[in-house]
Amino acid sequence: MVLALTVCGSVIALVVVGLFVFGLRRRLIQRSGGTFDCSLRWNAPEKPGEDENGKGWGYGVARYNGDRVEWFRVFSYSPRPRRVLERSAIEVAGRRTPEGEEELALLSDHVILACLHRGTRLELAMSEDALTGFLAWLEAAPPGQRVNVA
Repeated sequence: MVLALTVCGSVIALVVVGLFVFGLRRRLIQRSGGTFDCSLRWNAPEKPGEDENGKGWGYGVARYNGDRVEWFRVFSYSPRPRRVLERSAIEVAGRRTPEGEEELALLSDHVILACLHRGTRLELAMSEDALTGFLAWLEAAPPGQRVNVA
């Protein structure tokens, strides 16, 4: 009986510590400001209809850091960004609303922005407000940098 209570108590303590670390990590990422909720799909299909399942999306938090956007997975303990997008390498190909199964995979108010980053097709899903800020950030590149916003 004592062993069972010790094991249950240890499991509960590990779960609580794990949740605390998730919250602490997110707080540290957001500490410097300039963050927004952003789902990412790397190596996205050429046409939205090619992906009938809405798979490949990762929930995350993006953070502006100078001329880069750092993307962190929500369900990760890593303090480093999973992807780093450089402003000068981002080409916006278009925007659309989620279709089919994507509506279930993404948050309800998100808009999808199709982009190219160094030849890799990717899609970013974010709220309208975050999209406005992201596009303004892209267009606010320093003089002499090429920015492709469709």
